[in-house]
Amino acid sequence: MTEQISIFELISNASLLVQIVMLLLAIASVVSWMMIFQRWLFLRRALNEVDSLEEHFWSGIDLREFYGELSSEENLNGIETIFVSGFREYTRLSEQAGMDADAIMQGVQRSMRVALNREEARLETHLPFLATVGSTSPYVGLFGTVWGIMNSFRSLANMSQATLASVAPGISEALVATAMGLFAAIPAVIAYNRYAAKVDSIMKRYEAFAEEVTTILHRAAHARPAQSNT
Repeated sequence: MTEQISIFELISNASLLVQIVMLLLAIASVVSWMMIFQRWLFLRRALNEVDSLEEHFWSGIDLREFYGELSSEENLNGIETIFVSGFREYTRLSEQAGMDADAIMQGVQRSMRVALNREEARLETHLPFLATVGSTSPYVGLFGTVWGIMNSFRSLANMSQATLASVAPGISEALVATAMGLFAAIPAVIAYNRYAAKVDSIMKRYEAFAEEVTTILHRAAHARPAQSNT
């Protein structure tokens, strides 16, 4: 019986270019798995923060008291940043003389929109890398495979009698590159699609919360003249 060649032997016996391709794919796979795990923790924490803050927000707490609690914290993230930025702008503008309600709300909406865009960018961190790995890794692996197979057939020119046993190792070495490309790409594609959908879901909740805060502050801003005349 013929002795079977291990994967390690196939990699070690591959040509230099194919080995470089395999190394790049291995690095991309390791980095993408690190990012997949990091994004999983980050998005899960962001979702828990949304649930916790909305529950506290709708518990009947006074908005100024709520703002005081959040603004005293050093590290604000996600939905907390959106509320604090909007309420801070509302407080600043409402204390200025001659500011009408519409001008105040325009400033509040701009401030919250900036915070929303900033939080969206934070949620989408590393997703472009996962998309790149998922879309390019199969082609990088295929390049290594084509190069390896080309070298295998080119070596046939130096043989007086070509057999399957003489060609098979070279082809097997080349096909390992394709397998590694798929191994790097498949988890990255799955993670990107899942996380992109989760980011979209979280952003919709952020936007809905921002609209709710805007509505409350809009009523408060229009009540200011009536309160100032009393």
